[in-house]
Amino acid sequence: MFKPYVHQIANKARNCTICADHLPLGPSPLFRIHPNARIALISQAPGRVAHKSGVVWDDKGGHRLREWMDVDFSTFYESDLFAVLPMGFCYPGKGKTGDLPPRPECAPLWHEPLMQLMPNIQTSILIGQYAQRAYLGNQFRKNLTETVRAFPDFLPDFLPLPHPSPLNQRWVVRNEWFNQDVIPVLRKTVQNALNSL
Repeated sequence: MFKPYVHQIANKARNCTICADHLPLGPSPLFRIHPNARIALISQAPGRVAHKSGVVWDDKGGHRLREWMDVDFSTFYESDLFAVLPMGFCYPGKGKTGDLPPRPECAPLWHEPLMQLMPNIQTSILIGQYAQRAYLGNQFRKNLTETVRAFPDFLPDFLPLPHPSPLNQRWVVRNEWFNQDVIPVLRKTVQNALNSL
C-alpha cells in the first residue's frame, strides 16, 4: 500500500483537524504524495471504507479506476507513479443520496503546498465534478458530462473523468464515447508517465 512521504508539510496535513467538528467519524486525513509522482489523482473525498482501512481506492471504485487506467494493484500502490489528493482528505459523512460533499476547508489549505512538493506531475486526473470545478474554474462546462467530453481541451495538464463508482455504470453505458475516446487517451497518458519514472 502507499507508504507515507515524510515531509514537514505532509506531516502537518496528516495531523490536520481544521474541520473536526464537522466530521461524524473524526479527522483521519487520507492522501498520498511523492516527489517522483507523475500523475495526481484528484477526486472527491475518502468513503467510509477508506476511512476505516486507511487505504484509498481499495474498493470497487478503485478496482474500476485501475481497469480504466490499465494498471495492476502493485503498480498502483507500490510504484511512485500516483499521487492521491482528494478535495477533502477526510470522510465527510453520509447524506441523503450518498456521501456528503468534501469539506470546503481542505483543498484551499493543502493542495497547493503539497503539489509544490511534486515537481514531476505531468497530468492531474480530475475525478468527479468537485475536482473539475475547482481546478478548471470557468473552463468547466455546463455539467460533468460535457466537461469529460471536452477532455482534449484540457490536456496535457488535466484529464477529467467521471467517478468510477459502480453507481455510475449507467452513465458509462449511456455515454459510449467515454470508452471509445477517453479511455485510450487515459491509458496512453498513464503509460507515458510510467515510462518516464
